[in-house]
Amino acid sequence: MPEATTGAVAEATAGAEAGQDPIRLVCLPFGGSGTSFFRPWDELTGGRFEVLPLRLPGREHLIDVEPYRDVHLATDGLLADLLEELGGPARVVLFGHSVGAVLAYELAQRLRAVPQVEVLRLIVSGSPEPGTQRTLRATGLPDDAFLDRVGEIAGYSHDAMAVPELRELLLPTLRADVEMHEAYRPSTLDPLPVPITALRGTEDQLVPRAQAAAWREVTAAGFALHEPAGGHMYLVDGAASLVSLIDKVVHGPSAPK
Repeated sequence: MPEATTGAVAEATAGAEAGQDPIRLVCLPFGGSGTSFFRPWDELTGGRFEVLPLRLPGREHLIDVEPYRDVHLATDGLLADLLEELGGPARVVLFGHSVGAVLAYELAQRLRAVPQVEVLRLIVSGSPEPGTQRTLRATGLPDDAFLDRVGEIAGYSHDAMAVPELRELLLPTLRADVEMHEAYRPSTLDPLPVPITALRGTEDQLVPRAQAAAWREVTAAGFALHEPAGGHMYLVDGAASLVSLIDKVVHGPSAPK
């Protein structure tokens, strides 16, 4: 069993035996994404999680709402939305990729003051630890150069950006997300009383293994690092294997394949 997984397994097992509600897998969006990316995960969980994606403004039915450009303001809004969605005591696992990872980290820090919400584990993907800022930046570049730089950073380009009407619609939100990520500074580096699992694609050229491993410095409750096959955006084509990995991280090696 990976290092420090035992505690989360015990929590999950005890909850199941006590007849508690399913663990909520709270998913934070990566740059330019929305809740629709995570909706198919429901069918992959086998009922062992309830997938709860959180939405930022500037996308989907909030497309006309000004997007956040500050992680801490975004976390304020996400915390309020999460507590409303939960509606009471709950056990949660937080997952975020890239900018979603730092949003998940800040949300975990805020939830320390919310005793009715038990954070079983923080799962961060495609991100250096919170105190490390990216050196390759895209904020402020003209549109074409901006998209080229984002593609260089992520190793991935969404097909929608090749359609002029969609590009015009989606580009402001992507710009805001990138600015939010590049301007991010952590609210605190006090170790979380929550185990952390860090994920990075084996071929990720943006986040070196050492930077992903450095997440161990911001937890006092155990750490594990996993490296799924693929690049920085490994999760786009690897949802099933990722959900299976999350299941094993939380429930232990007996989780279904």
